[in-house]
Amino acid sequence: MTLKWLAVVVATVSVTLCATGNVVTLAVDGGNLPVLVNLFALTAAGTAVVLAVLAELHERLNDRVSALTEFLVARLNEIESRAGDRNTGFVEGYLLSHGQEATVVPFGRRGREAAER
Repeated sequence: MTLKWLAVVVATVSVTLCATGNVVTLAVDGGNLPVLVNLFALTAAGTAVVLAVLAELHERLNDRVSALTEFLVARLNEIESRAGDRNTGFVEGYLLSHGQEATVVPFGRRGREAAER
């Protein structure tokens, strides 16, 4: 059972027990349950309701992020299929016009080793 539905069940049971306890106590003794019992039941119900709402919002946000991710993946695949290898000829032509091999020059040493030289 997910967190949302577990919180809904806890809130429902808590309110039901509070109401039933007050009705039974009123019918038998003519009074109410102690304030601490009512306060505990209502606090548990309120906390469970807030937790259920937060769980629902988290689920909706997760669904939206998943939909956005799927949309972006589809869009990027579409762009990639349209662009394809159009730039390959440009890169090869550029490299051929500037010579076959480029000279590779290593970077100089840095830090303490450069200061020692």
